Amino acid sequence: MDHLDARGRRRVVVTGIGLVSPVGLTREENWDALLAGRSGIGAITRFDAADYACRIAGEVKGFDPALFLDRKEIKKFDTFVHYAVAAAKEALAESGLAITEENAEAVGVCVGSGIGGLPLIEETHKVLLEKGPRRISPFFIPGLIANMSSGLISILTGAKGPNTATVTACATSAHAIGDAVNIIRRGDADAMISGGTEAVVSPLAVGGFAAMRALSTRNDDPAAASRPWDRDRDGFVLGEGAGILVLEELGHAVRRGATIYAEVAGYGMSGDAHHISAPSDDGDGPFRVMRNALKDAGMEPSEVGYVNAHGTSTPHGDRIETIALKRLFGEGARSVPVSSTKSMTGHLLGAAGGYEAGVLALAIRRGVLPPTVNYTTPDPECDLDYTPNVAREVRVRAGLSNSFGFGGTNACLVMRAV
Repeated sequence: MDHLDARGRRRVVVTGIGLVSPVGLTREENWDALLAGRSGIGAITRFDAADYACRIAGEVKGFDPALFLDRKEIKKFDTFVHYAVAAAKEALAESGLAITEENAEAVGVCVGSGIGGLPLIEETHKVLLEKGPRRISPFFIPGLIANMSSGLISILTGAKGPNTATVTACATSAHAIGDAVNIIRRGDADAMISGGTEAVVSPLAVGGFAAMRALSTRNDDPAAASRPWDRDRDGFVLGEGAGILVLEELGHAVRRGATIYAEVAGYGMSGDAHHISAPSDDGDGPFRVMRNALKDAGMEPSEVGYVNAHGTSTPHGDRIETIALKRLFGEGARSVPVSSTKSMTGHLLGAAGGYEAGVLALAIRRGVLPPTVNYTTPDPECDLDYTPNVAREVRVRAGLSNSFGFGGTNACLVMRAV
């Protein structure tokens, strides 16, 4: 097996996957729920949302941070850090990668969050107003900053290699994984724990996104609210969770007999240079990021057998991604299966790219494509194969995972079978 790609770079593979989301607390719980088409979206329980235009969200249910952190540590950190630690521990345990004194400097961490500890900011501001500045916790700042997931994962696992984080809105964790791949490619690490995490089902976040009119208001039917590409879609549903991968240099993984899910063959980035929250009507930024990722992988669009799309369920965004996919695949666009697992999880914001990269790796390894649920009334402007409502057994050699963020920042990952 050739351990270098066609450009002479070290090849990078996925050997561990950890997932936390509204549909499950482990990789297998998530996978089973996605294939069954089960929604994790319901009424908001974290706060009283009676006066909000949107009263639904994809909340993580039944999560016990005490399974992953001791009680003192739990109190220090916002929930997004808890989710990251849980997913990282699952991914690392499943990969079988032991971090020792000998290899610690060759194992790094790159885990991002699009927003960070907004709930902790809200709670602490209340303490400030009601009890004064002397009652602010000394752990307030460390507990909320966006790179603390990487920091704590490094501390808990002993990983002493590159320690970094990305913050690029909803493209955060796809960028984190791509950056981690490049760190391994250039030899600065042999393995990286990488992905993203988010936990902002909170008054300010829901209120803020609702003020933008970005959220679905299908409050009476939450399970059907996230409906990418469906004619009756009316906005995205806020979700939360984490998606963390263990990435390794191929030779390193092979030598220790690791299970390999897929190779991360390509990584693309692009900027829209258009608008703070919307892509241009021609889909140029999304098209270019997919083109760039395939170029990085040394692959042609014809080699792609599946796309795990950004697919947020917004009227404009879904149409623009469809335009970009048609431009990329040309006459073959309607023969490439596309799906959005956000139809079940909601939009995990900064965690979405890591979660969906994990799903893509599973789909390639196991030969099953998760569906897009709630696709009942086709939109004439969105006319591709969106894998409607039912999982599909298909062996694909390669797939794409798209993530697009506010500010016009785009990321795309290419994975293929090894």
